Amino acid sequence: MAYESLKLFRDIAQSRSFSRGAAMNNVSQSAASQHVQELERELGVALLDRSSRPLVVTASGVFYSEFCRDVLRRKAEFEVALERLKQEVEGTVRVAAIYSVGLSEMVQLEREFARRQPDARLEVEYLRPEKVYDAVLADQSDLGLLSYPEASREITVIPWRQEKMVLAASPHHPLVKRRTKIAPAELNGIEFIGFDEDLPIRRDVDRYLRDQGIEVKVTMHFDNLQMIKEAVAHHVGVSIMPARIMREETEQGRLVAIPLAAPELCRPLGIIHRKKKQFHRVAQAFLDLLLEKPVLDPERVLLSATR
Repeated sequence: MAYESLKLFRDIAQSRSFSRGAAMNNVSQSAASQHVQELERELGVALLDRSSRPLVVTASGVFYSEFCRDVLRRKAEFEVALERLKQEVEGTVRVAAIYSVGLSEMVQLEREFARRQPDARLEVEYLRPEKVYDAVLADQSDLGLLSYPEASREITVIPWRQEKMVLAASPHHPLVKRRTKIAPAELNGIEFIGFDEDLPIRRDVDRYLRDQGIEVKVTMHFDNLQMIKEAVAHHVGVSIMPARIMREETEQGRLVAIPLAAPELCRPLGIIHRKKKQFHRVAQAFLDLLLEKPVLDPERVLLSATR
């Protein structure tokens, strides 16, 4: 049953006139009369008493008219609520990111985004890599930010940047005396803090060391960079990680970043989203911001970390 039909009968019943009800709905009087006749045949009851002027609404007609009013009222409430929800959804960007994207970087992005889109809201959730994929696939996040992104039948990858990897060491470690690029051979047999074996960055570092014929002693391993940084700072061993991630610790003097001699090692970061996803205006604006330029330049961080 069309909402237009409900409104037509409601207006006829309220005005007690076919002509006025028809005019209120931009239809002819004959079309309005025919509609009510068909409705009465369908329901099997008389809704209007046409023997008097103005029209008299029968008991069944009153009951049906109230039904029409209730449905139309609920429809209006629904449309208002839906529009409010659409405005809220279209004004919010949901982002799932791995922990190592960095709170400091996201704060800078959020500030710049707020300057450009003052009425928008940025929601960021930090997750393990596999959970980032899950959030994007489930449409719980508009965008995902992670390292070593992998495309699939349902996931599109947008390359974001390449982050140079460096040797992370405590200021008291013997290798720090070098303060220059360190050859991979110098790491042979060294005590090493690694990533958990199921993480792509662990496989990449292992491949890098293996290609150079280097064997290290993995004394500890963790699933996040923060724990690795703490272990390195406490002189448990050295590690290999993106220079950008160490920016705060190097400025504080808790860690030292030593560049790796050729061949260099880089960690790729990417932006993922569901294939054929239609971005609303605000989400597209945040994606455009991400693609403009990295908030922190890895080259600048690397140079400042090694001075």
